[in-house]
Amino acid sequence: MLNIHNLSVSFGGEYLFEEISFRLNAGNRVGLVGKNGAGKSTLLKLLSKDMPLDAGTIAVEKDIKIGFLRQDIDFVQGRTVLDEAYQAFEEIKKLEGKIDDINQQLAERTDYESEAYNQLMIDLSDVSHHYEILGGYNYQGETEKILQGLGFDRADFDKKTETFSGGWRMRIELAKLLLQSNDVLLLDEPTNHLDIESIIWFEQFLNTYTGAVVIVSHDKMFLDNVTNRTIEISLGRIYDYNKPYTQYLVLRNEIKQQQLSAQKNQEKEIQQAERLIEKFRAKSTKASMAQSLIKKLDKIERIEVDEDDNSVMNLRFPISITPGKVVVEIAELSKNYGTKEVLNSINLLIERNSKTAFVGQNGQGKSTLAKIIVGELEHEGHLKLGHNVQIGYFAQNQAEYLDGNKTVLDTMIDAANESNRSKVRDILGSFLFRGEEVEKYVKVLSGGERNRLALAKMLLQPFNVLVMDEPTNHLDIKSKNVLKQACRNFEGTLILVSHDRDFLQGLTNKVYEFKNKVIREYLGDIEFYLEQRKADDFRAIEKKQEKREEKKVQKKNTSFQDQKKLKSLNNQLSTLERKIMSLEKDIKAIDHNLLMDYDGTIAEPNFFDTYQSKKNKLEQLMENWERISAEIESKA
Repeated sequence: MLNIHNLSVSFGGEYLFEEISFRLNAGNRVGLVGKNGAGKSTLLKLLSKDMPLDAGTIAVEKDIKIGFLRQDIDFVQGRTVLDEAYQAFEEIKKLEGKIDDINQQLAERTDYESEAYNQLMIDLSDVSHHYEILGGYNYQGETEKILQGLGFDRADFDKKTETFSGGWRMRIELAKLLLQSNDVLLLDEPTNHLDIESIIWFEQFLNTYTGAVVIVSHDKMFLDNVTNRTIEISLGRIYDYNKPYTQYLVLRNEIKQQQLSAQKNQEKEIQQAERLIEKFRAKSTKASMAQSLIKKLDKIERIEVDEDDNSVMNLRFPISITPGKVVVEIAELSKNYGTKEVLNSINLLIERNSKTAFVGQNGQGKSTLAKIIVGELEHEGHLKLGHNVQIGYFAQNQAEYLDGNKTVLDTMIDAANESNRSKVRDILGSFLFRGEEVEKYVKVLSGGERNRLALAKMLLQPFNVLVMDEPTNHLDIKSKNVLKQACRNFEGTLILVSHDRDFLQGLTNKVYEFKNKVIREYLGDIEFYLEQRKADDFRAIEKKQEKREEKKVQKKNTSFQDQKKLKSLNNQLSTLERKIMSLEKDIKAIDHNLLMDYDGTIAEPNFFDTYQSKKNKLEQLMENWERISAEIESKA
């Protein structure tokens, strides 16, 4: 389908990649990986002809259609979600205009027996036939199906695109791409703005897609589930293997070990030959033999070992002053967007030095609560920040706040103050912006490089509470690991909003799941949360919920007694949940009073016996809740 031969691209005299060659065939689902700035998005732009070639050739088979999902999109204002999605059917829409025009003429004319009228009828038949072949009678239903698969409700279809966030507009662009019947799909970080349910649907779509796909992504799980081939760009070269990402890493490491072993053996042979040459040179009778060995040595093709690009950013979040014991206190907090209620009567207490994860599907209020905590959104209910709390906030679209017309260096200098302006170049260097790279304009940086710059800016202001909303978007896998280590080493309070299980693993000691306008607390890390939900990962949770719903539909013929038993169990579960919530509220109130007001004396007799009794009762209620939940699940 596509044949890439000796392709080279350079910027400012330095090569991103040089003389790379590979071929794309139907059925190839390629994961294009590499560090931020390695040239992944540039390669997609070259394949889509968004950029001219420096050197080399890209040969495309005749009539091949290429679709490209770009990171930056620009919609015409005033169109609804459906109208924008219909732009995928350019030829069909033109034919609709022709059909309307011909029908208008037929309605206005009365010369039914004339040659001109007869020609209009023939034209209408021809255009209608072409319209049918292109799928004109099916495209509207197909559009709605794709949009719903990507998370849109029917109620969203008639809303203007400008009322949606950048992430949702990206989904519309993705829907258009999937509707265009392209032979090749070029996807630049398509999962950044998708929730788990939509990613599952998208994986299923790609796994049945018959064309070629090239995907730039830093989501290891997505790459492993979708791709059958990996191309890594590293130090100007490519490494191309017919394996998904994780298998590719193992294979490449094995090949490198083989290269090292072969190189070591070759070095021994070369050293032996060099010793013989030195020995024979001294003897006139052996001079010819020495010359023979020299010629043989010159002809040896030296074994090279593939280099790894191990350059990574150096990140450590500095801590400011020590805050009070309670960092954030939330009581009966609610949030509505117009008539849409997102959060309802949330109660939350975040203590100093805790590491907390907010998890759940998009639209459940995770980012909303993060914005409320940092003071970006109004709300109903009570929220109080603790004494001396200083918040550092990394928004999901943090990179969008950067001025594209400023250089990297100017961006940092403008954000610095007198005390840290002299450290700007050192900070940029630790984030891999070195030498002339600091003079690059922000608008030419890759998505990952912009995120790195946004992280660097954060170091210019002191904080003791760090709130990060999807910080791993656009970051390459090595940078994600560095960020994770920096979060692990951060001595302050951490609040993370993320779908990335690999990133969250071992990073937090408390998880809040957002679902149906409320939150539920899990006292442990992400692994503990997943164990409690009896799932291996977030995707399994969503699949489990889907299967449960399917079973409910399929079990319409359940006997009357079973239905009665199920209803009784659900009633028991509801009663238990009310008791658990009430008891948890009592215990939290006692904990809070002890934390804020305890002066060493207890006025109430048997206080600790009563307190322990409540905790024991809560533990028993939770065991009953798990037992009844399991019984309901087995009958569902």
